[in-house]
Amino acid sequence: MIMESTRTVTEITAGSRVTMHFSLTLEDGTVAEDSFDDEPLEFIMGDGSLNEGLELGLYGMKAGDEETLTMSPEQTFGFHDPDNIHEMSRNDFDPDTPLEEGMIIGFTTPAGDEVPGMIQQVAKDAVTVDFNHPLAGHDLLYRVKILDVN
Repeated sequence: MIMESTRTVTEITAGSRVTMHFSLTLEDGTVAEDSFDDEPLEFIMGDGSLNEGLELGLYGMKAGDEETLTMSPEQTFGFHDPDNIHEMSRNDFDPDTPLEEGMIIGFTTPAGDEVPGMIQQVAKDAVTVDFNHPLAGHDLLYRVKILDVN
């Protein structure tokens, strides 16, 4: 008599608790984030931890799977939008805060949400702030290794 394994392999679906390692690389080879030498990422599919494009790419994967997913701006953080660049009065900033190009500052929207903005230019009376996501407009390469699915 031959016994077959009744062990079921759990695939990633909506609501799955997933543990994985991942790296995020820009099209020029710059590694933006990497968990392979650190703690793995744990999340529940659909909880907002991941951008929608990456999440969609994980459906159907199971523990032990390792893949590289190439994502366009439409699938991840969108395109760079010139309407998200704003010139603000220098008086809107704490006078004791040294502002430098490339600095990222948290801003509070009228609705009370916190959003990051990157300082693009500092003049005597004005500060230009880019509110686009830093990865907007980039093709991204995600390397993922699924460790566990529940």
